[in-house]
Parts: sequence; C-alpha cells; structure tokens
Amino acid sequence: MKSPHVPLTARPLPPASLVAELWRDSPLRRTTYGIMFFFGLGAYLGLFLLRWNLGLWLAGAGVGVVLGAGAAGLVSRRGPELGLVPLGGIVLIAALATLGRDGHDLAFAWWFGVAGFGCGLFLVPLFSYVRGNAGGAVRALVALAIPALGAVAVGAALYCLLATPAGLNWQPFRQFRLLAGLTLFMTLFALYHLPHQTVCAVMRLIGALFYRVKALGTVNVPAGGALVLCNHLSYVDAVVLQIASPRPLRFVAFAGFAKSPVVRYLFRAAGVIPVNPNKPLKGIRLAWDALQAGELVCVFPEGAISRTGQLMELRRGFETIVQHAKVPVVPAAIDGLWGSVYSFAGNRYLWKSPRLMPTHVCVVFGPPIPSEKADVAHMRKAMLDVGEEAFQERPMLKRHLGREIVRSLAKRPRHIELVDRTAERRAVSAAQLLAVAATLSRYLRKTVPGKRIGIVLPPGAGAHIANLAVAFADKVPVNLNFTAGRTAIEASLKLGEIDTVITADAMRAKVPNFPFPANTLDLKQAIEAAGGKIAILPWLLAAWLLPNQWVANLLGLPKQGDNEEAALLFTSGSSGEPKGVVLTHRNLFANCAQISSLSILPDTAVLMACLPVFHSFGFTVTLWYPLLRGCMVVTVPSPLDTKKIIEAIQQEQATVMLGAPTFVRPFLKKASKEELKSLTLVVTGAEKLTMDLYEAFLGQFGIEILQGYGLTETTPATNINQHNPPITTSTAAEQLGKRKGAVGRLMPGMTARIVDPDTGEELPMTSTGMLWLRGANVFPGYLKDPEKTATALKDGWFITGDLGRFDHDGFLFIEGRLSRFSKIGGEMVPHGTIEQRILDLFGWDQHDGPVAAITGIPDSSKGEALVLLTTQDITLEQLRSKLLESGLPNLWVPKILRKVDRIPMLGTGKTDLKGVRTLAIELTKETAEA
Repeated sequence: MKSPHVPLTARPLPPASLVAELWRDSPLRRTTYGIMFFFGLGAYLGLFLLRWNLGLWLAGAGVGVVLGAGAAGLVSRRGPELGLVPLGGIVLIAALATLGRDGHDLAFAWWFGVAGFGCGLFLVPLFSYVRGNAGGAVRALVALAIPALGAVAVGAALYCLLATPAGLNWQPFRQFRLLAGLTLFMTLFALYHLPHQTVCAVMRLIGALFYRVKALGTVNVPAGGALVLCNHLSYVDAVVLQIASPRPLRFVAFAGFAKSPVVRYLFRAAGVIPVNPNKPLKGIRLAWDALQAGELVCVFPEGAISRTGQLMELRRGFETIVQHAKVPVVPAAIDGLWGSVYSFAGNRYLWKSPRLMPTHVCVVFGPPIPSEKADVAHMRKAMLDVGEEAFQERPMLKRHLGREIVRSLAKRPRHIELVDRTAERRAVSAAQLLAVAATLSRYLRKTVPGKRIGIVLPPGAGAHIANLAVAFADKVPVNLNFTAGRTAIEASLKLGEIDTVITADAMRAKVPNFPFPANTLDLKQAIEAAGGKIAILPWLLAAWLLPNQWVANLLGLPKQGDNEEAALLFTSGSSGEPKGVVLTHRNLFANCAQISSLSILPDTAVLMACLPVFHSFGFTVTLWYPLLRGCMVVTVPSPLDTKKIIEAIQQEQATVMLGAPTFVRPFLKKASKEELKSLTLVVTGAEKLTMDLYEAFLGQFGIEILQGYGLTETTPATNINQHNPPITTSTAAEQLGKRKGAVGRLMPGMTARIVDPDTGEELPMTSTGMLWLRGANVFPGYLKDPEKTATALKDGWFITGDLGRFDHDGFLFIEGRLSRFSKIGGEMVPHGTIEQRILDLFGWDQHDGPVAAITGIPDSSKGEALVLLTTQDITLEQLRSKLLESGLPNLWVPKILRKVDRIPMLGTGKTDLKGVRTLAIELTKETAEA
C-alpha cells in the first residue's frame, strides 16, 4: 500500500554526477577500490567454503572479522587510521599463503580466522574514511552500491576463472596463493599511497604493546596547521606522541640521522622533516610548507635528548618557523619515559635493566599560544606547566606510603638498609627493619587511639623503626624538633593533638627540658611489650618467604593513600612562629620520584645521613627515599659531630653527603682529602652556599659542592644542581646540569612563576620577584590554620616568601627571603647581600659558625633601621667606611652595630632570623635605656 506521506521514486542506478564526483576525488576513489576488493575477496572465499562444505572454516573467518574490526576500532578511536590497511593486507597475505596445506580442520579454521582478522583491519579504516570525507550522497553510493557490485563482479570473475576446466583441477593452496598475490598487489598499492599513515599505525601498534599512554588536552590541538613543542626524554618520544596525538604528526629531526638508505626511506615514509644545522633553511621551508598545508608539525626545541631528566635550554630555531608560518604553538609534555632503556637515566642508553611492561606514560597538550607570543621565555613556562600536569597523573602518586615501603623492603630482605654508628657499628637488613617495625606497628594499633604519634629520636636505627612502625600502623609520624624551645614544643604538641611520643631513655636524658607527655614510650620497652623476638620471628620469615604484596596485606594497609595525611612536620621558625606542615602520601611519593628521576641518588649510593629527622631534608631524603629506592644509609646522631661523620664516611665508603653549609664548613679544618675520597656528591641546602666555602672545599678535597633548594612546604626539594652529564658521541652537544651561584633547575613535575611582591603582577621569569611554585610535592595546607594556608596557597601555587629569578637556561637564583629585606625610604634593602659584602671586606670566615647577621628593627624616621650583630671586634665607623668605599649605597649601611657572643642558630643549621631580630631589639633597647 502506498504511503500518502512518502512519494515513491525509482532510481535503480546512481546518478552520473555522483559517480563523476567519486571518480574526481582520488583518495575517495582509491578507498573505493579497496572496499570493492574486500567484498570481492569475501565473496570468493564464501563461495569456496560453500562449495567444499567447510562451515567450521566459515565460523573461524567470521570470528576473525569481528575481532579485526574491533581492534581497528580501538586503534581508530581518534579518526580513520588508514595505516591499518597495509597492515591488514600483510596479515591477509600471510594467512592466504598458509591456507590449503594438508592438516587438521582446526588449523584451517584458525588460519581462516587470521584471514578474517586481516579483513577486519583492512575494511574498518576504509569505511571510516568514506564516512568522514564523503558527502552524504556519495557516502551512500560507496556504502551500498559499490560493495554490492564489487562483490558480485569480482567474486563472479574469480569463481568463473577458477571454475574453468583448468581451474577445477587446481589444488586449494594454489587458489589461495593466487588470492595472496592479488592481495599483495593491493597492499603494495596501499603502501605506495599511504606511507606516512602506515608508519604512524605501526608506531601506534608497537607503542600499544609496551606503553599505556594517557593523553590529556587533545582538544587543545587545532584542526589546521600548528606547531607542537615537546620535551625530549628518550628515543621513543616520537612513538608516544604519535599514539597520543589526535592527528598525524610530522617531526622535525636532525638530518644526520638519515645517512643510511633504510633510515632515509623511513624518514620519507613517516613524513619526517630533516634539518641540517649547517644549512637549516631547506628544512625550515619544508616545515613552513607543511604548516601552511594545515599539517601538525612537532619540534623538540631542546635540540637533543635530555641527559639530565630536566627541561634543558630551548633553542630558538622554532621561533623562525613560527614567525614565518603564523600558526599557533601547542606546548606538550611527555612524562614517564625517563628511566626507560631508551632514556639516558643512569648515564647510559639501552644497557640497563628494562622496566616492567607496560609502562604508564602521560602526554599533555596545553592550550595553543598565538604565534606573536610564542618566544623562548613564554614557551619554556608553558612547557613547564604541562609537564607539571603530566607528572600529576603518575599512578604511583595515589599509593599508600607504608604499603609501598613494606613491598620495597620485602623485595630485598638481605639488603643492608642502614648502618647505625650511634655507638657501636650496627648494620640492619631490610628484613630486620621490616620485621621489627611490623611488630611494633601491631602494638601501636592496639594501644594508641590517636591519629598522630610524636617521635623524638636522632638519626639512626631507632628513628627508622619508629617512623616505619607508625606508618605501618596507618598513623601519622610527627618528628619533633627537640632543639626548639619548650614553649614552641608545647604549642606543637597541642596543635598536632599528640598525646603519645616514642623516644629512648638515652634521648630523654639529653633533652631534660623537653615537655614529654604522660604517654611517652621507650622504643626498646615498646618492642618488648609487642612480643619481642618471639613476635618478630614470624615477620622475618614472611619477609624472606612471602611475596611482597602478601606481606603488605598481612599488615592490613590500604592500597591508596593519595591526598591523605602521611606526615606532619613543623617549620623551623627561622623567620616566624613554627607552623604545622601537613604532607600527604602524594607529596612524599612525588618528591621521592623527582629526586630519583635526576639519577643523583641511585640504588648503588651510600648516603651519609646526619641531618635531624625533624628536618624536612632529613625526613624525606635520608629516611623515606632510601627505603623506597634501596640505597644504603649510614647514620650519625648529630650533624655537628664532624669528627664522627668523617670517620663514618671513610670506614663505610659513603658516596653522597647532604647537609647545610654550616655543617659542611668544619670539614675544612677537620678532614683530609684521603678521608673523603669516597664522596662523589656533596649537596647543601637550607641556607645559601657562599663562594668562599665552595672554592675552599673544591680546592682542598677536589669535590664540588652542589647547591639545592627546597622548603618544608614542598616536601622539600624543588631544585638541585647536578654534575654535567657525560658527552655520549662526537656530535653530541654539552649539556649543563649546574651553574655557579644557582640552586639548579626545577625538579621534573614542577612549574614556577615570578610575581611582583607588591602588586601581585606576574613578571618575566628572568626578573627578580617573589617565587611561586606548583607541583605534586606542594603541601595541601597548614594544620588548623586556614588563614595562613590561604596566604601561602593561591589556586595551587605556593608562595615561597623567597625572592628569585631564572636565567634563560632555567637555572634558579635565590636573591633572598622577603623577610630578609628591609623597606627603607621606599627601597627594598637585602640583608643577605650586605652580610656577604661585610664578610668579603673584612675577610671573616665562618668555619665555626656565623660571625655576622643583619636584621631590621622599627625606626620612627625611615620605617626600619639596619642592625649588624657580629662576634668580631669592629666599630661602626670602620664598618661604615669600608662599606661606602666598596660602593655600597648609603641607605644599605647598617645604622646600629652590636657585638654578641654568638649569632642565634637553629638546630637545622640555619641562622635563627627571628632570634637575631629579637636580640637586636633587646640590645638596642638596653643601650637606649642606659
């Protein structure tokens, strides 16, 4: 019955205009050839199976087509992946060439399934291309009429050919080999027309086998021509980027790589744009043409694979391309490939143990930047931003610290984790450390209801066991600063709601004024109360015999910690009252991963650990990092016991030492070059490294002190200098890992801003201003102090309180703390600069501690007055004369001078800035009253 609403029309054949449109579009016409060939091949195989009554084979072919189509769909999620067509053809050829031989029916069914899989890979991209690139009418023509006609025509032709008297006598393997030959022709045809797409598809497939690539920000990649700038960490960066990119990428590469014919062919097939540094114009023009044609071009602006793991200096070549092409620039970052065999981690490529597959890699594409703004400075900042975002996606950051430590120790039960040199030398293995801490953790779970447990112990086996036991009990360790005043400690205990403290009798005797709470546990007695050796033995056996996951399960530790509180530290109070800094599992994992990525503390390192555990560097770098990474730690209770430290370094052959300059300076008087010959790395932080100490240490011991930077709120490390990496080949350029006067480049996964401290306006990175930092290692806030948290954190950015600047290579220079400046007559006067000038002019050394400190006190006339506290005998007139003769502005000359017996210091080795100011005010007030 005729519908009154739908007129009946008869169009048995497609209009000639549609056929003409199809014929004019070369890519669409070639796609149609492929679709026709597929249906013709399918028609013949179907007729063949019906003729020989081979239903099992037909079922295998059907399953293969479904699987192949599904695989092609997964790979083509971001668009038609035409590179799968030649790959599907290769699978088809292999299957058809094998079919027809004598064997079991199941084997035949298997190979028909493989053939079907190849057909699925072959067909899905072709139909996807038609769907995305043909108009509605042409799409319908291709999708319905041509496959049907192709199936009938080609299938009938093949069947008629093979059904002739000669063809009837052909054995099946001959028929299949004829089909394999025809498929070979079509595959070569596809390879000829789709070289770039084929290479991209191969890269995606290989990458999918070894990497789990997470792509973020793909919506930021424009539809037209655009330049992508990405960091360069390994030889497989291009593969990973190609997997992550929503569009095919063309890479700009060094022309010297294409010396062999094979590499030249691969370069052409992949659409690589070769650039000769001596004659760059040709390559730059090729890049211009590609961008103008609407293609996506990728440049690695560092010019070489980073051999430090950090973002290196950006070369200016990309600016020439952008300025001419006038296209947007997309910053991109790859995270997760450093440490693989294809990176330079460990100072070598390839020749190292491969990581477990698959490797989790994250690629982030940032918002496109207009060409007029895309200079080196702007792009460096943008690349740091996306690098930080990519680092945040690391799966390990969500894990639980205690659980991962258990697994780490259980993997290497015989390894010596630490050598305690508090009294007699005592070596402790991973199994022993795990067993004792696990035993104590059970006791703490039962007897301590509170969330946080205080720890008052110096570096050593006791501090390790106590911190591990608290973490294994899924509670929060709080290492308290026993060198602080009683009032500050009481405030810390109250703020942290800490009613249980773990210590030792010997420690209690050394700090008689410490306000220990009623529930104070002696470490040895607590272990005995937990069951002693009888309770420890089962855990020893578990560490040796059970898989590491099982051991963690026995302790009942959760798999994820992420943003939950993992530790509480109190700031040193050098410029204000101590604050409770909450550190999460994510913070600690992030900073340990950042340190590990720089290869400065490999698992073969022997770390001299003398920094207090309540010090953020001591807590993260000398406690948790070695437990996760597996490097051995040698502990000495006090950083001031220089003689004992030197003895430990020599006898244990320590390779790395960390400390504040104040703790390192006494080595110049008390150590010999022979005693320190095992040291390969000395890193200082917490205070500025002076050039006189740097040069004296280098001259006396032949060891270069490398300066780092960090804060308690950043868990703590954010920057560090490292030794220049070795030059691997004659053509490789030198890469810098250090710079005098700088604190190093930013750790991987961190980004920064320089902000005007008065207006809050963002400044160029090379200007001096307030340093803001962001990264996974930045703390979430101060304990129970939303006001200070709001002041310190702005939209994830931590306001450090330090004034700094970056140079063009990304090295950070700290100019001083904002609190170490006085505003006099509207001008910012830096205390640190004046102090250093005084030390240089008078030739004072600070081997035995600081001898001078500048501070500011209230002044009615100019707002603030500068005061010099010194242990040396000089007059104000001598001071003023020397400073003015050296060219220092009159405004920067101290107005008041006071001689003191000692400069106030903190237990961490820093100058007590608050104490200096308080003392200066008191001394000035006394003089005025007198």
